[in-house]
Amino acid sequence: MNWRSLRVDCRSATGRRNCGIFWICWRTAIWRRSIWWTSCLAGSWASGRIRCWRWRPASLGVARDGRTVGLAPAYLKRHNRGEYVFDWSWSEAYARAGLDYYPKLVVASPFTPVTGSRLLGGAEEQAKLIAGLRQLADDNGLSSAHVLFPTEDEASRLREAGWLLREGVQFHWRNRGYGDFEDFLSSLSRDKRKKIRQERRKVADAGVTVRALDGGDIAGEDWALFYRCYRQTYLAHGSLPYLSLDFFRRIGERLPGYCAMFIASREGRDIAASLCIRDGDALYGRYWGALEEVPCLHFELCYYQGLGYAIRQGLGRFEGGAQGEHKQARGFEPERTVSAHYIADPRFRSAIADWLRRERAGVADYVDQLFSHSAYKTLARDE
Repeated sequence: MNWRSLRVDCRSATGRRNCGIFWICWRTAIWRRSIWWTSCLAGSWASGRIRCWRWRPASLGVARDGRTVGLAPAYLKRHNRGEYVFDWSWSEAYARAGLDYYPKLVVASPFTPVTGSRLLGGAEEQAKLIAGLRQLADDNGLSSAHVLFPTEDEASRLREAGWLLREGVQFHWRNRGYGDFEDFLSSLSRDKRKKIRQERRKVADAGVTVRALDGGDIAGEDWALFYRCYRQTYLAHGSLPYLSLDFFRRIGERLPGYCAMFIASREGRDIAASLCIRDGDALYGRYWGALEEVPCLHFELCYYQGLGYAIRQGLGRFEGGAQGEHKQARGFEPERTVSAHYIADPRFRSAIADWLRRERAGVADYVDQLFSHSAYKTLARDE
């Protein structure tokens, strides 16, 4: 595998030297914010202050008249960390067959399990990017290419091009016009409402208070505190944090209007913190950590504070991150996600396609079961 030749191909396609960093002024504000988010990651990687885990930029571009008109933010990877679409069983199957699953090509927003545009450009540019990703994988002997958490339209185009679609489940909260947190609680069943009140009371009875910091109110010392908490929680679970203080400070500087931080204090000491990102009508969460153990503090900082913030700000939804069936009891509802996969080897493509058909049936049954155990008094399911 020649990494250099692949990067040269990417550079010639995009017309940019740093093809993995989005130095392109796209037409919508959401794309521009995505550019800043990714540039903060890239800047931290370049400075050596982030555990990049070998996300090697290999973005693919479409040029017209010397201008870049389409872009797929792709990376070469030898692992699946930070993707939130788990393909361990696929890599193990390749290994048993004596084949290499890695490196693979991944189009994604690193460490971000959020649905959004992955093929930037119009319909014509997207079609070219889809074909280009497949060619990039084939020409360089890669096992596969993956587009994670694309939009519904992008997923449809990928499926039409022969890519395999995989479904997953997250848990999102929807704002039904609640006036305040109590109004939200009143929409829940009696046992769920009682449980949430008990959990919040445990935090208050432990002498913990929480303050919310919005945007530019987050100071340098707040970012330092947050990172200490974030890092400590990773270490307590025998792991190392993916992201660095340098990265978080960068987003604080470049995206100040989109950050919301919640800091928990007890007896004059700051003991825990969580961070959410606001964009458009949504709140996305969450990074968090704690220096001291307090019962139910995780639920308070990661869910209830975010819910209260979303209600106060009139936001339409709160996406609490990947997985987490326990979120359903706290007002979050199941939401299907999708990823798209090109498998180069026809034998494995057929086997994985069959596996995905069976998995989709299981996901459908799982979602049906989840809706039958809704936390809400009444739930009109959207067919």
